[in-house]
Amino acid sequence: MLKGIPPILSPELLKVLCEMGHTDEITIGDGNFPGHTYGRKVIRLDGHGVPEILDAILQLFPLDTYVDKPVTLMKVVDGDPVETPIWDTYKKIVAKYDSRGADCFEEIDKWEFYNRVKEKSCAVIMTGETALYANIILKKGVVVQ
Repeated sequence: MLKGIPPILSPELLKVLCEMGHTDEITIGDGNFPGHTYGRKVIRLDGHGVPEILDAILQLFPLDTYVDKPVTLMKVVDGDPVETPIWDTYKKIVAKYDSRGADCFEEIDKWEFYNRVKEKSCAVIMTGETALYANIILKKGVVVQ
């Protein structure tokens, strides 16, 4: 245990977050996300939801300020009647740590999302999140002391 570190963040995840540099990306996947298919590295945080992990991560690193949209969501597939109220929760969490708030977010096509995870994410954090379309990619910014 360390002081000031959210206890939800495992040593394995802390190592990845520390190793990430400016513009590196990390994905937090919901319980249905095929993390082992698309992730180079998979970190399991079963039993936890995406919002609590998102909040813990954003306590430790900033979002990229050199891009307009450092947070990416998987767009709902056309014709899918799913609602995404969890996105509102994400926007509130991000607004606690970044003054751009909801303006940080972009939505991309499902297959574009999968390809981006495969090509760019340092790791995929697999959660027990049951909300649909709850996957999120974060682009790390510059840490200023």
